[in-house]
Amino acid sequence: MLLDRKYSLSEIANLIKAEFDGDSDFAITGINEIHKVVKGDLTFVDHPKYYDKALNSNATTILINKRVAKPSGKALIFSDDPFRDYNFLTRYFCTFTPSEKMISPTAKIGKNTVIQPGVFVGNNVVIGENCLIHANVSIYQDTIIGNNVIIHSNTVLGADAFYFKRRPEYYDKMHTCGRVIIEDNVEIGACCTIDKGVSGDTVIGWGSKLDNHIQIGHDTVIGKNCLFASHVGIAGVVTVEDDVILWGQVGVQKDLTIGKGAVVLGQSGVPKSLEGGKTYFGSPVQEAKDKMKEIAFVKGLSEVIKDLQRKIEE
Repeated sequence: MLLDRKYSLSEIANLIKAEFDGDSDFAITGINEIHKVVKGDLTFVDHPKYYDKALNSNATTILINKRVAKPSGKALIFSDDPFRDYNFLTRYFCTFTPSEKMISPTAKIGKNTVIQPGVFVGNNVVIGENCLIHANVSIYQDTIIGNNVIIHSNTVLGADAFYFKRRPEYYDKMHTCGRVIIEDNVEIGACCTIDKGVSGDTVIGWGSKLDNHIQIGHDTVIGKNCLFASHVGIAGVVTVEDDVILWGQVGVQKDLTIGKGAVVLGQSGVPKSLEGGKTYFGSPVQEAKDKMKEIAFVKGLSEVIKDLQRKIEE
């Protein structure tokens, strides 16, 4: 999330009443969770397992719950609960404004775009030209839709990220302040859900086609000309490169990459990154040709066992 101006380290620390290590005028230009950080960003870390990742990331200000040495060129803000204070900051800089109409007066809708009855269009939404938005689609605030896009009924664009911190007695929700971006010539089927980024963008690339009942998690980036069949589920922070095909009921684990031109056959589970240009099958997936050989071997072994059993019985 890019801030509206440069803020100083002392300004941000004072908002959460926290001590800091660094030049009081050190510049903070954005706030992002660890997967989306760039130079100038503030991020947070609250577990020893991830201290090194955060301190060595592109983020230049780290909100942390341990007194550590400040890395060169960076600043630290100390907090007894970084998750809580990070949520405070994102809520402070990214406020939710309730809508009073089905189509917000702040929305921008391009020429020749058709909005069917029952569509909700939130604040600051941008929809391009020659789009068709079918009945009962919900488009949350700040969503951006390109030209020549078709979205079928009951799809939701921009719902909150499924991101929680486990507290002793409850799940603490991460405040979501990212966006959904739909590029030109995309078609999205009925009853799909595309969650906005935690602090960055969830992107559906140019010309990609999504069937019905598909879930795309927060901060996932889908490339150009991808094809997803019904009931595909993709977790957060996944990169799907161009020309990928995911057939029905494929499930994809978080924080991985599926390479350009990969094909994953139906009902497969993807737990790790996949090389492009190959066809995969199974759960966990492996190259389809190897999986088919394995299935044939198991089937043949079963027949051998049955023959042995018959011989014993004779």
